Amino acid sequence: MNQIKTVALLGILSALLITASYWIIGGASGAIIGVILAAVTNLGSWYYSDRIALAAYGAQPVSPNQIPALYSMVERLCHRSQLPMPDLYIVPTSSANAFATGRDPQHAAVAVTEGLLRLLPEDELEAVIAHELSHVYNRDTLTQAIAATIAGAISFLAQMAWFFGGSRNREGGVNPLGFLLMIVLAPIAASVIQMAISRTREFEADAGSARLTRNPRALARALKRLENLGRELPMDSNPAFEPLLISSPFSGQLLANLFSTHPSTEARIQNLLQVEQQLQQNESVF
Repeated sequence: MNQIKTVALLGILSALLITASYWIIGGASGAIIGVILAAVTNLGSWYYSDRIALAAYGAQPVSPNQIPALYSMVERLCHRSQLPMPDLYIVPTSSANAFATGRDPQHAAVAVTEGLLRLLPEDELEAVIAHELSHVYNRDTLTQAIAATIAGAISFLAQMAWFFGGSRNREGGVNPLGFLLMIVLAPIAASVIQMAISRTREFEADAGSARLTRNPRALARALKRLENLGRELPMDSNPAFEPLLISSPFSGQLLANLFSTHPSTEARIQNLLQVEQQLQQNESVF
């Protein structure tokens, strides 16, 4: 279901881009320019996403000899999910969080904070790692890059309208309705849809973790613990990288759930309980 939602949201975002080009440019040439420029920026960021994100958090690579228990856990989960072993990194902060990055499973990296390793029990840590590996398996960085590219093109078109005027009707005058709607509402709508896509990917990664570990409640406990820890010790983070993290470091600071990159913890727990029921039903068949 989450896969269907993601495809549907990407379709809506694409339709919004076409509509924006119609009202602002009045043709396809301007939209093509916007898409190309946005693609160069966003897909370039996606290609180097691992370096950018790891540098932003000051993540340090770790070897199997430094944290053997973590390496063994990741190797076991990778073998179970048939994924190549990602590079492992530690973020030197007492806050508890984790993220995965990389343009594909062959160039993936998983980073965990020192606080996460210290504060989570083994089963909850395994569930968090499985969540991040599910992002890698689902190629969510690619999905987010596509969404960012389209949203960036819409913002570019709106900026063109701001500097060069709105779309023109058949008499050659500025269309005030198209100008107003596209320059103000289109970028906001694109951001909302982009964040909705991010939330669907979190739900899917949660479900992937539950199926991989066969222990949905471990991730549910971890998410609740991370939420509480985040209030006590929020992670010093750039909002641009918030979608990468398993738990939002800006809990309580967002204007509304509509503009959140993560579902609420309660909604994620309810989703995990539904996955648990599905797993139990599947097991009862055999």
